[in-house]
Amino acid sequence: MDSPATPSSPVVDLQRSRCERIGNEISELCAYIYAAEHHLLTLIREFDEHKGWEHLGFPNCASWLNFKCGIDMNTARERVRVAHALAKLPKVDKHFAGGAISYSKVRAISRVADATNEDYFLMIARHGTAYHVEKLVRKFRQAARLQDTGEDADRRPKRQLSYHYDSDGELVIKGRFPVEQGALVVKALEMALEKNYGEQQEAVDREASTDEPIAARRADALVEVAETYMNSEPVPNATADRYQVVVHVNADAATSQAAPARAPHIEDGPDVSAETSRRIACDCSLLRVDEDQNGEPLSIGRKTRSIPPAIRRALRLRDSGCRFPGCTHDRFVDGHHIVHWADGGETSLENLVLLCRHHHHLVHEGGFACEKSGDGEIYFRDPRDVVLKTFVEPRTLDQADLDAWLDRQFFDMSIDADTCKTQWHAGERMDWDLAVSNLFLPPDVSAETSSDRFHR
Repeated sequence: MDSPATPSSPVVDLQRSRCERIGNEISELCAYIYAAEHHLLTLIREFDEHKGWEHLGFPNCASWLNFKCGIDMNTARERVRVAHALAKLPKVDKHFAGGAISYSKVRAISRVADATNEDYFLMIARHGTAYHVEKLVRKFRQAARLQDTGEDADRRPKRQLSYHYDSDGELVIKGRFPVEQGALVVKALEMALEKNYGEQQEAVDREASTDEPIAARRADALVEVAETYMNSEPVPNATADRYQVVVHVNADAATSQAAPARAPHIEDGPDVSAETSRRIACDCSLLRVDEDQNGEPLSIGRKTRSIPPAIRRALRLRDSGCRFPGCTHDRFVDGHHIVHWADGGETSLENLVLLCRHHHHLVHEGGFACEKSGDGEIYFRDPRDVVLKTFVEPRTLDQADLDAWLDRQFFDMSIDADTCKTQWHAGERMDWDLAVSNLFLPPDVSAETSSDRFHR
């Protein structure tokens, strides 16, 4: 039986040599990837500046990237943001283009860097890891907020609420509110807590073993607030009317070719175009009011529902969300008549399709069309009368194609395994206080500071 390979055996030396070669290939390929990502972001910025996504019916560039390139929405939004930020950071842009710094570092720097501290952040990016850059940016933002004397002036732009479903299917909610809004939310939760647990508190105090954590009570209180709102306010899924369109018809104009006294208009509101009124009438109740020349009503016709609740439920089950190619919206969607109700189209499942507000507007007023083929397939046409694709066939590449593309795009950039190598020595620790405080020095002072000062 052969003895195990020892640290000095030829087999181990061969394995180490192979691993070293693989490691160099990984590092070199990463540099190519960073250079390619820079090229990608440059194209994204140019594409977005010229609104190349608009004529395809997308509301923004991120939605186009999500559909065309398979990038999830959050990542797509971030790439668009970084792409535009790089235009204001020419030195960072140059190093990124050469594959010297990674996208992770550029993404972090672009959140806070400007012309006054670009050199400083670039120096940290070249001498530190992505962890160093991310942490420095985070600490700098914290320090800047503490020093911002005008922060308390208006906190509304910072308000946010996000949610996602965890791996176990439970909903996770995270929010940030200005003081007055936060107080309102807390007050509503306290009122719901009092309603749910006030009468039970005495019994709970007597039997401590059944006491629930306050966090669990707040969760129940939030559900109570949501149920109260849904029971008191109409929502898109409710049976109540979402809109009521009042059609004013001049008595003389109804029997003659003369133009009506006034164009279609929202009651107590401005005039609207014919297409706008048709879009609103896609999913609403209609009430006809005949008026005389003085605007006095002569008669009120019967009220008819365009999309009954049963058909709406079936429509939601069938479409799940907006059917426009590339759209992922499944909330705040409208029922659209493929053949409009005013043109004789039936209010039936076969003649309806769900569209989000943006694409519903495009179909009625943006030059797009929604049609149905003889075999029942729903499709859309853009203003050029071109049928929009409902899916994109991904392009496949083999290794030869990839190597040829890399050589064609970056052959003269002298990229190798050391191009993106961090100049930080393992074992050194960043002096975070010094690193952050240096960002508040004048640019000419902080830029001259050696990276050696930040390690100990």
